[in-house]
Amino acid sequence: MSAPLVAVDVPWLLYRSHFGLPSSIRGAGGERVGALLGTVNTVLALIDWCSPRAVACCLGAEEAEYRVALYPPYHAHRDPMPDELRAQWGRAPALLAALGWTVTASDTLEADDLMWSYSRVEGHAGGRTLICSGDRDLFQAVDEHTQVVELRRDGPPATIDAAAVLARSGVSPVQIPDLIALRGDPSDGLPGARGVGAKTAAALLAAHGTLEGVLAAVGELRPRIAAALVEQADELRAFRKIAVLSDIDVARPPDGATNRAAGAAAARELGMNGLAARLEGA
Repeated sequence: MSAPLVAVDVPWLLYRSHFGLPSSIRGAGGERVGALLGTVNTVLALIDWCSPRAVACCLGAEEAEYRVALYPPYHAHRDPMPDELRAQWGRAPALLAALGWTVTASDTLEADDLMWSYSRVEGHAGGRTLICSGDRDLFQAVDEHTQVVELRRDGPPATIDAAAVLARSGVSPVQIPDLIALRGDPSDGLPGARGVGAKTAAALLAAHGTLEGVLAAVGELRPRIAAALVEQADELRAFRKIAVLSDIDVARPPDGATNRAAGAAAARELGMNGLAARLEGA
């Protein structure tokens, strides 16, 4: 089996590491570097686990403008980024690039859209992609060429294929945007259809295939659910458009090994001496 491309959700890893690691992890000038350290360590662990042909580190806008235009409360519930994390956010691209990884950011679309786009380009070239993200929106990217990586605290990572998507969500990968529209997505501020939870949404899609199929079948549904679907039809269509990941014109990353020496030098400049020593030792 060919070596995969690993597409990394850098914003997710930065947030995960910032809030998951001690605030005592400091670098040059006493500034916090835990988010950077956790992100790099996670990617290095993934490299040791799956020996990828390349790593694509993806960053993007906090929310795509077209998604906010479709539904203004999209992401509006989220707290502002902490200043100490924002400082590390700005340093992340240079550190990741120094390690020899492809770093791509979009000013208008989100990191999810970049990971999706890289997986499409890789699949079209006959390669395979492992997407490292905690955002289950990316289940829609899963196909014969693409799997999502699940990080585990008590063991090696696991991969989520189409069968696992179906087992976890009750729908196939291509139905994930329809599921999100009906069920909602609290992390994105999408409420879904009133009175429709995850199990009901999955059952509706199992019976009718798509959101449009469900809307066309309201006469067959329980009156309470039918009334909500009729009243919210346009809103639900907007939710689905928000949930569908967008194609971005990206180039397939070239094969490339991690540059541990350059990464160590960049880490030392940030006062991350422990990381630098590990990279030099490796």
